[in-house]
Amino acid sequence: MSRNKSVLLGCLSLIISVAVAGPEWNILSHRTKDGLSISLRNYCESWRMNVELHNIREFQVVPEECVGYIGKYVTSTQYKVDSERAIEEAIVYLSTSCNLEKDGKDAWIFDIDDTLLSTVPYYKKQHFGGEKLNLTSLEEWMSQGKAPALENSLKLFNEMKARGLQIILVSSRREHLRSATIDNLVDVGYYGWTSLILRGPDDELMGVQNYKTEVRKQLIGEGYRIWGIVGDQYSSIEGLPRAKRTFKLPNPLYYVS
Repeated sequence: MSRNKSVLLGCLSLIISVAVAGPEWNILSHRTKDGLSISLRNYCESWRMNVELHNIREFQVVPEECVGYIGKYVTSTQYKVDSERAIEEAIVYLSTSCNLEKDGKDAWIFDIDDTLLSTVPYYKKQHFGGEKLNLTSLEEWMSQGKAPALENSLKLFNEMKARGLQIILVSSRREHLRSATIDNLVDVGYYGWTSLILRGPDDELMGVQNYKTEVRKQLIGEGYRIWGIVGDQYSSIEGLPRAKRTFKLPNPLYYVS
């Protein structure tokens, strides 16, 4: 009987030690393969960075142990600074490397969600990417037209407009959201674009990257010179034909292929 008590006490001790250790207990046993001691914050920052480097792909949810960290990041000054730096680089490129012909065919492509408009308010209610995407729920939120502008992107948008570029919005939003999308964009300061291209029923049969490359083929076929693309997903900027330059905004909340 005493032996059983000892075993029971040992198990209880292990359970208590795990509980006290909290969410960091299972993160690589607190060490990297090189023996470096790490924390939960180190692990989650590394995960986020490798998403941005495109080493981590096709993830469906943010790792449960990193949800809090990702939530803090996308609502932080650091997220705004990271976005601002990307936009500033686009402005430098526009100012120094774009020999615009100003014949109505100089173009720039913008994605919409988390490029011009922020979906962070929606994902805040969805465990900051910790829950699988519910497209119906997301589209219901989009239809309300309450997404705020990303301020740095609005600055770039207005810079493009002032320089006479044709601004083309290419989104994986579906066509039935056109009216709500236009109202939302105009309400937060985006107006004067050349065209807004959304996914029709036929486009839904292909992946987002293929859909967006097909749009670029069509635009180039119409004579447009695509000087740049800004997007938050690699599927918005990769594939052939390419723009002359692409700029990736940070987004560790979800992955679209």
